[in-house]
Amino acid sequence: MRSKNSWALLLMMLTGIVIGGLLGQLLPSSFLNYGQSFGLTSPIVLDLGILVLTFGLTIHITVASIIGMVLAIILYRFL
Repeated sequence: MRSKNSWALLLMMLTGIVIGGLLGQLLPSSFLNYGQSFGLTSPIVLDLGILVLTFGLTIHITVASIIGMVLAIILYRFL
């Protein structure tokens, strides 16, 4: 029995999240676009004089992205 590649699972999950998010964007009035955002509302800026670094991360989870991720995991199990 061959072992499955965890990188393939990660890639499939990310693809499922992106496709689910795109589907949620295409259907803005449906329940698929319902979700929650969390993260930094304003970016953190680190000014070092000659170098300025800006850090920020916001994650928006929708019903469509969760469905896409679950479908990707199910698809991975069949491979």
